[in-house]
Amino acid sequence: EPDVTIVSGLRDMVVSEGDDVTFRCQVSHENARDVEWKLQDVGLQNNEMNEISVEKGKIHTLTLRKVTEQDIGTVTFRVGPHTSTA
Repeated sequence: EPDVTIVSGLRDMVVSEGDDVTFRCQVSHENARDVEWKLQDVGLQNNEMNEISVEKGKIHTLTLRKVTEQDIGTVTFRVGPHTSTA
């Protein structure tokens, strides 16, 4: 398998309480495996509060719905040994 790298990393976001926020990270190859999203070092799963998806094969997105003060912190995207934080 090719070594998947991060082409375009996460950007810091400022959002009001109750709003949704979306983070995007572009990787070098489609169908990347060993991908992980974290908020404050806690792994995130796709559920009603966190929408995790892939657009156009290479753009991995994380949408946090109806954020609260408890959601303040570092968002991390990891693919293999490469990470990006915001």
